[in-house]
Amino acid sequence: MKLFLSALGLALVLEGAPYFLAPEKMRESLRLLAEQSPALLRFAGLAGMLLGLLLCYLALDTPLFQ
Repeated sequence: MKLFLSALGLALVLEGAPYFLAPEKMRESLRLLAEQSPALLRFAGLAGMLLGLLLCYLALDTPLFQ
């Protein structure tokens, strides 16, 4: 549970930082994102999830990062 809450907290910090540091750029980025096709957004979401799973696997189950 401690690891989950730490990961959730870090995700919130990383998600919120761009809005705090550059709100004008984020508004433009969100406008451009809204113009993309659903298929492209779905692919980007899948790619992000797979990359996240790979990073979790490498960080927790391999001696590479220990």
